Amino acid sequence: MLNQKPRARLERQTVGSTNRWRFPREPFSRDLLALSQMCKAMSLDLDDATLKDPDRLRIRKIQRSFSESLRSIQSQDAVVTLQCLGFAWELHLPQLFQSETLTRLYVTALDGRTADPGKGLDRLLPVPSPQKSRERAPMKTMTISLKINDPLVTKVAFATALKNLYTSQVDLTLDDTLGVLASAHALQFSSLLQRCSAMMITGLTSGNVNDFYLAGCKYKTGPLAAAAQKWLEMNLVPEVGRQIHLQKVPKELLLKVLRSPRLFTFNEFHLLKTLLLWVYLQLNHRIRTMPTYETMLTFFNSFPKRCSVLEQDEGRGWTALFLCLRLHGVTKGEDLDVLRHINFFPEAWLFQVEASHYHAVENGGDMVHVRDFASEAVRFGVLFDQGYTTYSEMIAVYGFFFEIKGIRNSATSYTFYMQRMRPTDAGFPSSLCQRGLVSLRAQRLVRYEIRAEALVDSQWQEFRTGPITQQFRFGRPACKSQVLEVQTVGKPIYASFSFIFPAS
Repeated sequence: MLNQKPRARLERQTVGSTNRWRFPREPFSRDLLALSQMCKAMSLDLDDATLKDPDRLRIRKIQRSFSESLRSIQSQDAVVTLQCLGFAWELHLPQLFQSETLTRLYVTALDGRTADPGKGLDRLLPVPSPQKSRERAPMKTMTISLKINDPLVTKVAFATALKNLYTSQVDLTLDDTLGVLASAHALQFSSLLQRCSAMMITGLTSGNVNDFYLAGCKYKTGPLAAAAQKWLEMNLVPEVGRQIHLQKVPKELLLKVLRSPRLFTFNEFHLLKTLLLWVYLQLNHRIRTMPTYETMLTFFNSFPKRCSVLEQDEGRGWTALFLCLRLHGVTKGEDLDVLRHINFFPEAWLFQVEASHYHAVENGGDMVHVRDFASEAVRFGVLFDQGYTTYSEMIAVYGFFFEIKGIRNSATSYTFYMQRMRPTDAGFPSSLCQRGLVSLRAQRLVRYEIRAEALVDSQWQEFRTGPITQQFRFGRPACKSQVLEVQTVGKPIYASFSFIFPAS
């Protein structure tokens, strides 16, 4: 009888919560359920780990397997020299393995052949064996190189990021976070990325919101980009629109903000002035001080009269931005005069605005041209600051007068509502009737929504009534809208009143 040598047995290991089995040396397993469980346990996306970058799954296993065991290795046996930015940085393996980029470089150097880095990965992965494992040979000192072409990654920022590999107690200032975030992205150091992103979200201001948004997009930190956009939706008109920082707002970000249903503005004409100012700053990019309103109007009036600014070659690129405006919400006579005289809008646009006003007046205020409440409702806003106990503003639309009001009941309790007013009511400003219309209709059907938002611990709290259709009459209680109750410690409160006059 022939003596047959026993075949080498392939060792298998369990993965996932249901203890499924797979061969540890297979780089691309067909067992998708096992791979799915493994990726979930390691916080990896299945498609990224198995289809786009199979080695990333093994690198994550190396990081987990060696993060604890290498702490016992003597420092002189576990030093890796990193050549980067013209410096030589000495790192220890337990800290190096916190970075996916450095782990990959180390494995490639360990293998010695960049064409097949899988073998180097397998050398580091512990494979269970029934035989007693031999003691590991001391690890030799190794040199790896990393090239970074990002201008935001400075030597100081990169050194700070490497220092965070050893301790999470490194002091960071808001000014440091942009460079450290770029360095953490280059190193693929996830915990530092999250820390920088959280600090940047907390410290958003008009001076850094544009840079932080671009960093969030560039380094794929979605929460940072979303937080910067949300902050700008609330503060474009009341804060950024009054500062030179408006000049640096990217066009694509501005378009997203203008299309957002949560955009805050005091009224439609305020938003128009902010956007006109942005265009002025793009055409005069060398100025470093905010121009006056009159200077901006004079500048646009200086353009040739043969065609409007938006019809010229340079202006066509801004058309999408101005299409987001609700010009039918500009109803004051003096504001309409500005639209006619600045030579910015095409004649067809101005004709459409005037036609919508004419038909609304002819139909007793009915806004027959408005079809979508979410994107076409006329907006008015109140920035309720901590110094207010009561805020009241009178508005007039097609001869109907409303008071929008905010009241602080306590340190954390507020109410917001709107109510219809008569021109003969006490305290009614006579200026509203001097050049405007006065409707004699006793009833006015209104579809409206009241919304308030406040920032608390880097999170926006939102309160809203939802769209409501109500018949407003003179005298209580029919003259008053539904009251929005707000309970928050955030300040200020951004309260928005949106409404249309549907056909009645």
